[in-house]
Amino acid sequence: MFYVYVLLSQKSKRLYVGSTGDIRKRIREHNEGKVRSTKAYRPWQLVFYEGFRGKADALRDEKFYKTGFGKEALKSKLKETLWEGWLNG
Repeated sequence: MFYVYVLLSQKSKRLYVGSTGDIRKRIREHNEGKVRSTKAYRPWQLVFYEGFRGKADALRDEKFYKTGFGKEALKSKLKETLWEGWLNG
C-alpha cells in the first residue's frame, strides 16, 4: 500500500502533505526531526490519510493536494478536524 497523508503542526498550525509506503515510520521521522522541511514545526499530528494500491495514484493525489484547488479541497474535507486542532493548540 501507498499512502497520502496530511499532518497538522501543533506548533504553527501548518499543514504538511506527503506520501509514503510506510505511514507509521514516516510520521515518526517527521516527529523525530529527521525531515528537514518539517523539523522546525514539530510536533506533528496525523489528521488525514488515504491508501492506494499503486504508487502513481498516491503521488498524483499528493501533487493535487499541494495545489491551490487541492488545499481548498482538504480544508473543506477537514473543516472540523482543523478547527478543533486550531482551538486546542
